[in-house]
Amino acid sequence: MPPDLDDLIPIAREFKMWREFKAFLLKQNVLALAIAVVVGTATNSVVQGIVNDFIMPIVTAVTPSENWQKATLDFGRVRLAVGHFASVALNFVLISFIAWQLTKFFIKPQAAPAQATRQCPYCKMQIDVRATRCAYCTSELVEVGQ
Repeated sequence: MPPDLDDLIPIAREFKMWREFKAFLLKQNVLALAIAVVVGTATNSVVQGIVNDFIMPIVTAVTPSENWQKATLDFGRVRLAVGHFASVALNFVLISFIAWQLTKFFIKPQAAPAQATRQCPYCKMQIDVRATRCAYCTSELVEVGQ
């Protein structure tokens, strides 16, 4: 049996490994996932900027005190940071809302597909729009558009 070329030339083995790795990356959609992570990170920066630079200053101006984020409830030796929690919860709601609005802006809903069924004029059952005879009552049908 002749020796395998990969065994004779070490560099050929490395190229083969590179080809296999490249095939794995493309086959498993790892490249698409990596691009999605990069775009998601950039989108996060935009959303954080909108919330921190435009919305939170308004929230701070509307609230009675600027120290509301530091409010606590004390139960003996237990201190609950309710102000911080309220701030984090409000931030989550605002960021989620902005991300949802950006998604709606960039991803438009697709148009509804053309109707694939129609109603049989005799038995009132739903049949394929291309049907020339009803599958339920076997009546002959006039084709749509005639």
